[in-house]
Amino acid sequence: MSEIREKMDVCVVGAGHAGCEAALACARLGLETVIFTVSIDSIALMPCNPNIGGSSKGHLVRELDALGGEMGKNIDKTFIQSKMLNVSKGPAVHSLRAQADKAEYSRAMRKVLENQEHLTIKQAEVCELLWEDCSDPDKTPYKKMTGVKTDTGIIYECKAVILCTGTYLKARCLCGESITHTGPNGLQAANYLTQSLEKMGIEMRRFKTGTPARMDKRSIDFTKMEEQFGDEKIIPFSFSTDPDSVQKDQVSCWLTYTNEQTHEIIRGNLDRSPIYAGIIEGTGPRYCPSIEDKVVKFADKERHQVFIEPEGIYTNEMYVGGMSSSLPEDVQIAMYRTVPGLENCKIVRNAYAIEYDCINARQLYPSLEFKRVKGLFSGGQFNGSSGYEEAACQGLIAGINASMEILGREPLVLDRSESYIGVLIDDLVTKDNREPYRMMTSRAEYRLLLRQDNADLRLRKKGYEVGLISEEQYKELQAKKYLIEKEVNRLKNTTVGANKEVQNFLESMGSSSLKTAASLAELICRPELSYDVLGFIDSDREKYVSRFIREAENIYGIVSKNLFDAVIEQVEIEIKYEGYIIRQQRQVEQYKKMEKKKIPENMDYDKVPSLRLEARQKLKEFRPVSVGQASRISGVSPADVSVLLVYLENAKMHLKEDECF
Repeated sequence: MSEIREKMDVCVVGAGHAGCEAALACARLGLETVIFTVSIDSIALMPCNPNIGGSSKGHLVRELDALGGEMGKNIDKTFIQSKMLNVSKGPAVHSLRAQADKAEYSRAMRKVLENQEHLTIKQAEVCELLWEDCSDPDKTPYKKMTGVKTDTGIIYECKAVILCTGTYLKARCLCGESITHTGPNGLQAANYLTQSLEKMGIEMRRFKTGTPARMDKRSIDFTKMEEQFGDEKIIPFSFSTDPDSVQKDQVSCWLTYTNEQTHEIIRGNLDRSPIYAGIIEGTGPRYCPSIEDKVVKFADKERHQVFIEPEGIYTNEMYVGGMSSSLPEDVQIAMYRTVPGLENCKIVRNAYAIEYDCINARQLYPSLEFKRVKGLFSGGQFNGSSGYEEAACQGLIAGINASMEILGREPLVLDRSESYIGVLIDDLVTKDNREPYRMMTSRAEYRLLLRQDNADLRLRKKGYEVGLISEEQYKELQAKKYLIEKEVNRLKNTTVGANKEVQNFLESMGSSSLKTAASLAELICRPELSYDVLGFIDSDREKYVSRFIREAENIYGIVSKNLFDAVIEQVEIEIKYEGYIIRQQRQVEQYKKMEKKKIPENMDYDKVPSLRLEARQKLKEFRPVSVGQASRISGVSPADVSVLLVYLENAKMHLKEDECF
């Protein structure tokens, strides 16, 4: 039989959230790309929770959008409820979260992929990676990707491969004593690729995640639950979405709680749980535990929250958030029916745990390329993370950097001080993550600067330089920056006197009176005052704002009608939190100094005197690219970092002396 070969630039393995972003990035940068999936119907599948965003995850989606990704645009088209979380707290932790119509989300993303130039969708299982053995000038061996082979024997030759296999590698689903060797939602598992990866010398791990049951809406008594509404004014995820286009009727979600009866049933059947019976080999996510884990580990809690969320407009399936489980079906029925409102519930899909193969992400550079396999990149749950949003961001970065390598350009590496994506990837490649990694605001040291509202100001220029943001989008960003600067300066330089009108206004707002004249910026700093309410005493505002917008249009072109609303948000935050922002910017400057101190790729740590044995071993294993990255490796102490700095400085001095000769 003759061998069939196809030639592509990039092969993307997997069409989940990571794979979609990776493939779109490569294709949009002009590279011939093929994306493989075990089922075309599973493109951008949401096998677990029916939402996008949430605490810290909303930041990731905004950043992905600022760089030119698709997830934000897609959820704006397919959401059924939207809410900004944590609005009672400071802007650093505000996070957008939207309920998705799962079927529509998948269909909409598939349509984007099907109509993307340079992109081919192929339903096939990739069972083998193809490579050739090479060596550096210093004789260090490495592998170079040459293609992939499908289960039907077709070979796709390519310059780069991006692995976005999600939870499909050697997957098995567990529901009590019932074990099925399938991927999520009963889809076909990928059973052969792991062997090929191990043959290449890639270290594999076994992780576990889970999902709750789905209920028939008609069997639920919502009168016993608390109704949860969306926001009255909806804010879109994508900076490109017209805010007016997302103002629509929303569906409700519902809140109920477990109780002692629920917990008694769970405790009485722990021996039938695969987690506690020792059947499950993989490590589960710490921050998204099953209901069994919650009952055992938080025994003092009298109840746990349960969110009942619709899976879409055209289905009666309801997602039971907060009660993922791997208990047998009879136990699931009994425990769910103890929850108020679920007394007569009918389960459409059982809860289950899923085990799958993934990698130790320490084998990756921050570019998400494997250190010893040139042209092999990876993203998503295959890298040991959890969540749609984390996956999509990694997929985008992997896609960009695979493209940059093929095009002979520098990789895009985001650091911890400029994005949540940078924090996510840095944590994955420098820490020994023994469980699925989940993004949280607390992981970001500089979160006051990394707000979801300013993601475009931080990252859109990088998206433009890569080639995923259009000239028009970039000019609008420049116009936005111009307007922010102009309005902040005006507010700082516009004063109001302590006259009767101003004093009466301040008294009506519950604010203290003025003893001397004050700038409008000083008044905005007061907690009870805002940019909007100061319009009463800011009589020249409309005149100046109109002038600034005309100036921006003359310099940068058309300014969209809703742009100034976003400008106001930035102006207010910049003024109210100026002191805190300046302090954090100074912290970032110190951080940047360490990140700029690069470590040679072929660094011989055995030659570094006074380096502790543990640090020497960890540095050899991780191969950090900078002193800053080395300092974040567990087992490398501040003293070790000091020794490393001295050694690098001495090596630099000797190099300069040699150059003189």
